[in-house]
Amino acid sequence: MIGPLATGLIVLALVIALVSLLTTAMNKAMGNVLLIALGVLELGLLVQAGFLIAALVRGEGPAETATLIGYMAGTVVIPPVAAFWGVGERSRWGPAVIAVAGFAIPGMVGRMLQLWQGTA
Repeated sequence: MIGPLATGLIVLALVIALVSLLTTAMNKAMGNVLLIALGVLELGLLVQAGFLIAALVRGEGPAETATLIGYMAGTVVIPPVAAFWGVGERSRWGPAVIAVAGFAIPGMVGRMLQLWQGTA
């Protein structure tokens, strides 16, 4: 697992969550900026997942491999589902869904880091 990439993903997800909250507070629908940001986040999560899978294949990784894989799968699935739901919901609640996803990703990536480093 790449620590600096994980940190960047956490920061990006929090920025997405805050922008989504601001968009929700302004009573606006989701725009292209949030959609592009979710795409960049998804790309980063896929890169992280690729490195994680490669390390697991090499025999590296924590004792709780199943938990790590579950978190990894969850982080890869959340942004596309949130984007689909956010685009489909044309009211202010579309960005609210993105905000929830933006706050879920940092917790999951942080937990993956804990599992990888063996501190949990």
